[in-house]
Amino acid sequence: MRIASYNINGVTSRLPILLRWLEEFEPDVVGLQELKTTDEKFPASEIRAAGYDVIWHGQKSWNGVALLSRVGEPVETRRGLPGDPDRNQSRYIEAAVCGVLVGNMYAPNGNPWPGPKFDYKLAWLERLQAHAQDLLDSKAPAILIGDYNVIPTDEDVYKPENWKKDALFAPEAKQAYAELVAQGWTDAIRKLHPDERIYTFWHYWRNSFARDAGIRIDHALLSPALAKGLKAAGVDRTPRGWDKTSDHAPMWVEVEV
Repeated sequence: MRIASYNINGVTSRLPILLRWLEEFEPDVVGLQELKTTDEKFPASEIRAAGYDVIWHGQKSWNGVALLSRVGEPVETRRGLPGDPDRNQSRYIEAAVCGVLVGNMYAPNGNPWPGPKFDYKLAWLERLQAHAQDLLDSKAPAILIGDYNVIPTDEDVYKPENWKKDALFAPEAKQAYAELVAQGWTDAIRKLHPDERIYTFWHYWRNSFARDAGIRIDHALLSPALAKGLKAAGVDRTPRGWDKTSDHAPMWVEVEV
């Protein structure tokens, strides 16, 4: 099964990009983030016409997550993290697909740091850790994909010194991600490519993509039951080079289920 994560940065405006990528890359399951549209305006019919069942949780102008599947209808198990006091923010959706629990997230950015938005980010990541532990305790094959808005290490950023004052690279955020992985999750990219500089996001300005001046903030964490079937992982940089595209590229994993 090929499972991908794609921060589409506006599903309505980037719908032609998404449909083209789905046709060319042919992922089995996709987690989309940053839909930036309401539930009513989500382009479900176009996505279904492309061969994908879909569930989604939208929000006007901001956030929003969706799960697409062409290998069986996703059976929703959760939207929103347990204990989240702000149900208006559409940041997490989870479903069972072909016996795999897929949690798809768009974590808070947290800037400016320090400040209330960063405090909210850390609290959200703490709730994610608690739910992730519950998933591990269930022993079910599970994957947590999405835009974590965390640069885990210096190897995940083009120039670490340029991000020292950014919430994505803050010590507390990196520590939260490290603690999450330490529960027993496998970072698919780092498991298979331990020493490569692999990025998933490049700013639109200063020719960042052409210079490969990027960061890795989109991740796939696999539970032990699923990690034993990990076959491949990477980033499909192709759509990042298209016109009017997202500033993210899709990252993906292939697992034997």
